[in-house]
Amino acid sequence: MVKKFNYRGKELEELQKLPNDQLLNLFTARQRRSLKRGINDEKRELSNEIKESKDGKAKNAIRTHKRDLIILPYMVGATVNVFSGKEFTPITIVPEMISHYLGEYVITNKRVSHGAPGVGASRSSLYVPLK
Repeated sequence: MVKKFNYRGKELEELQKLPNDQLLNLFTARQRRSLKRGINDEKRELSNEIKESKDGKAKNAIRTHKRDLIILPYMVGATVNVFSGKEFTPITIVPEMISHYLGEYVITNKRVSHGAPGVGASRSSLYVPLK
């Protein structure tokens, strides 16, 4: 049996039909505040691009630097390339991502594995035996 997605007791179809004021009441305070303060022109253009790509009108992949865009129910199913600081990482939006930020799903740093100290590295590494 496949588990159906629920967000605070509502299924995806119900969330997509809800008006914005009722949808905001389901979100956490941080998301409510951000959405009530308004969406700037760049984010509005990005959300329009997402709608077009879901309708099949967009020709190119969506690429964005807007990591602080809150994922809303109408965005489910779209693929967005989000900038990680070095490259664009493709993200396919699934229902479990609703009310999170795009940037939460793209890692901006990677694990560093330092090499062994070499000649002239620092004063403290003078006493490390060299091979």
